[in-house]
Amino acid sequence: MSIQVVWPSGSMALLTQIEADSISNIYQGDLYSLYRNCSLAVLNSGNLTDNTKEMLENFENFDINVVRTERGLKIELINPPKSSVVDGQIIKSLRKHLYAVLRDIVQLNVYNTEFLKKLAGGDKDAPRRDLITNYIFLILRNANVLTAGVKPNIAVCWGGHSIPPDEYDYAYHVGYALGLRRIDICTGCGPGVMEAPMKGAIMGHVLQCSTDKCRLLGLTEPSIIAAEPPNSMVSDLVILPDIEKRLEAFVRLGHSIVIFPGGPGTAEELLFILALKLHPDNRHTMLPLILTGNEKCKKYFDTLERFLVTCFGPEIKRCYTRIDNDPDAVAVEVRKNLDTVTDHRTLLHDSYCFNWTLTVPEVLQQPLKVNHETMDKLVLRHDQEPWLLAVALRNAFSGIVSGNVKEEGIREVQEHGPFSLHGDSDIIEGMGQLMQDFIDQGRILLSGRKYTPCYKFVEDKK
Repeated sequence: MSIQVVWPSGSMALLTQIEADSISNIYQGDLYSLYRNCSLAVLNSGNLTDNTKEMLENFENFDINVVRTERGLKIELINPPKSSVVDGQIIKSLRKHLYAVLRDIVQLNVYNTEFLKKLAGGDKDAPRRDLITNYIFLILRNANVLTAGVKPNIAVCWGGHSIPPDEYDYAYHVGYALGLRRIDICTGCGPGVMEAPMKGAIMGHVLQCSTDKCRLLGLTEPSIIAAEPPNSMVSDLVILPDIEKRLEAFVRLGHSIVIFPGGPGTAEELLFILALKLHPDNRHTMLPLILTGNEKCKKYFDTLERFLVTCFGPEIKRCYTRIDNDPDAVAVEVRKNLDTVTDHRTLLHDSYCFNWTLTVPEVLQQPLKVNHETMDKLVLRHDQEPWLLAVALRNAFSGIVSGNVKEEGIREVQEHGPFSLHGDSDIIEGMGQLMQDFIDQGRILLSGRKYTPCYKFVEDKK
């Protein structure tokens, strides 16, 4: 048995008895299992995986103890992954991420308690939607990733975790071009496109002698962190309570969004953004969006655009800028977007570090419980407002992601078969073609296993 000891620093070096017991394996507190699994995912950083169930099974003998001592708080790691230890010490960046897990899981309990009290009290002066947004702000502020007075400088990069080397290189060069312009990067913190721009940005900042100011932010959530452990580039890790709050955190924290090719998860993120941009309340809100990839990705984006036009009409193309095979042009566009966002927020007296003016409807804030019933009830039809169709499509792809890589989704499909997705024939046909392209291009799984779809498409009868 291998035991490693980590001493948290700062405010997390001290916990109340209630906080410590909630994550204790001795008392089997309410948050213990969540805390253990998230800590294991962090220690597994750099190891490629996209299956939560397999990762947890591979490290069944891992455990974590939180011990209060006269010197403060001590964390004991029992049988941690060998890759996390060098010369008998946990790698320093992983120790920092372990502190982040401790911080966010403990605070998750505190915030949830206060948040649920306000919801139960039906506070009329604080609508439910605003409470959730303020909740996200508190989490980001507590993680020290909100910096007052600093002009907008964060480019959010989204894309696939399972990508070929040439696409990784392209995303790296985009990150390099952004780093040369001293732009910070925020991603979902996993492998693939979530890692490549960060790695490129580091080199760009090195050449500009600005590495001390380079921020590489990783936002994740408990149900996906084990499937996508933080990559080794992440400097600041934040664990949001669920995927919906994670997505809102991206658009509140980031200032320009760049989407690279990916699979169902990337489609989910894109449709989340489009739902916001199509919402009437956001007609004049700045939320710059760029789609980009290398020369080989033109076919990918052509298929994606055909699907979007099928669902929303040709005017959907006004919601984003497409740049093919030109990293420098992407970086120039991002810099222009950042300057425009700065002017816009200055004019509205909105915060530089948190986008308060953006409307995120409650339907996009509430956690989606993925099961056969919720997937079967999705309305994938044209006879609704475009932003609501985008919400329904986002939920459909979220269900597919869950069935592919999340423990509870995999179990649901194993027990009850694939999810059924119903809708208008052209939407269903377009989704089927898009998913088949993802499968043919190897954008679904990292493990190399033959992919068995966790879904089936059914055309609604007229």
